[in-house]
Amino acid sequence: MPGQTIGIVGGGQLGKMMAFVAKEMGFRVGVLDPTDDSPAAQVADWQIVANYNDKKALERLAKSCDVLTYEFENVDVDALVAIQDKVAIPQGADLLAITQDRLLEKAFLEEENIIIAPYATIVHPMEIQDAIKDIGYPCVLKATRSGYDGKGQHIIASMADIAPAMNLLRCGTCVLEAWIPFVKEISIQVAGNAQREYAVFPVVENIHRQNILYETIAPANVLNEVIEEAKRIALVIAKSLNLAGVLCVEMFLTEEGGIYVNELAPRPHNSGHYTIEACSLSQFAAHIRGIAGWPLPQVKLLSKAVMVNVLGEELCETQALISKKADWNFHYYGKQEVKKGRKMGHITILTENIFDTLEEIYQTRVWD
Repeated sequence: MPGQTIGIVGGGQLGKMMAFVAKEMGFRVGVLDPTDDSPAAQVADWQIVANYNDKKALERLAKSCDVLTYEFENVDVDALVAIQDKVAIPQGADLLAITQDRLLEKAFLEEENIIIAPYATIVHPMEIQDAIKDIGYPCVLKATRSGYDGKGQHIIASMADIAPAMNLLRCGTCVLEAWIPFVKEISIQVAGNAQREYAVFPVVENIHRQNILYETIAPANVLNEVIEEAKRIALVIAKSLNLAGVLCVEMFLTEEGGIYVNELAPRPHNSGHYTIEACSLSQFAAHIRGIAGWPLPQVKLLSKAVMVNVLGEELCETQALISKKADWNFHYYGKQEVKKGRKMGHITILTENIFDTLEEIYQTRVWD
């Protein structure tokens, strides 16, 4: 209830936007992150500066909170299990364990009869060629853990690509996936609470550049059958996991209308940032309501929207647009260090015409 404390493991932009909403709802907020003055700490009540796998620090966080959540997947599952008797963790450790490991995630999806790309488990380098014979070119070799924004994966289009891909195996077991000839990348957020109520967000289209999300278009321009199937898949997953909080399901859409689930993210997601302005309930409000056990309303899309990410190399140019674009919604995360390819903020544009808005973004020449 309002006045109690929510602890967030992770102090990045997702934690910051969670904290904003939690504060609006009357909660106190504590954050654990290794970076002093992290984005989330800038709006939270207090921060513990420590690594995510620091068991003593996690125990301190647990003892200071009524409910604990996490803003990203790379939290030590064993450390989380060790504090489950000290604080409520509505998302649980099982969801984290499944989404941390590509093999566990694929096994879970297969068990739920959800279509995924054909794959093979690769433990030794000598297994790759036999796997490629079954899967065919092109294919993608992925580390089973800690991959994001294209990190930890290597595309294999021919024999010449096999040797460079071998470096991934030094980190441990990998997964070799068939390349899905998709026409669109789509995603959907779903939220749940302890009462087994679920709220499903619109299906959106995602455009990536160099494996980093560039734009999200809401809603996706897809057939109604695709929308209904994406929603069905999201609900099957949410119900099977007894979901509390938000889960993002990333999917590939083929020309024939087939949907392949690519990845799960057990928390709010970059592709859901548009919900802050464009929906009756933001993904962050849904997440906090879900982990707090509050009821979940059905989500309505109030306006079409385009969300575009602001990376380090685009930071200054987008700030120069503030005085020119009164109807753009600028979000900056407050990260201390600016790096190329690092997400420093995002911009959401509500629109009546998606095409005109995409052209307006293009004409700024910021994202060339």
